[in-house]
Amino acid sequence: MIEGLVFIFIFQSLGELFSHFIFSLIPGPVIGLIFLLIFLFMRGNVPASIDWVGSSILQHLGLLFIPATVGVVLYLPLLQTHAWGIALALLVSTITTVAVTSLFLKFMASADGEQNHHD
Repeated sequence: MIEGLVFIFIFQSLGELFSHFIFSLIPGPVIGLIFLLIFLFMRGNVPASIDWVGSSILQHLGLLFIPATVGVVLYLPLLQTHAWGIALALLVSTITTVAVTSLFLKFMASADGEQNHHD
């Protein structure tokens, strides 16, 4: 477990450093996740220690939504005032996310097919 946590914290720290000194438009944890994804992609598999820590964290993911829920209740009047704008932003971002994900998966599937075809 310690090894998996160390890996995750190293990538988060690298993301924070990169965000702070080089590219401040994207939050450090997001950059750290991108670095971790690149590492796992280059490695070709997920180390057991990272898999174990990630699975353990996912079991308790619901707890992370409690502060967000409190924030929604706290700012409910403001959210009601801007409900149409928020709904539009959610709709556009959801459609964009699904479109980008499907294009990426299509690209990855075609790249995998080409790789298997050449073998």
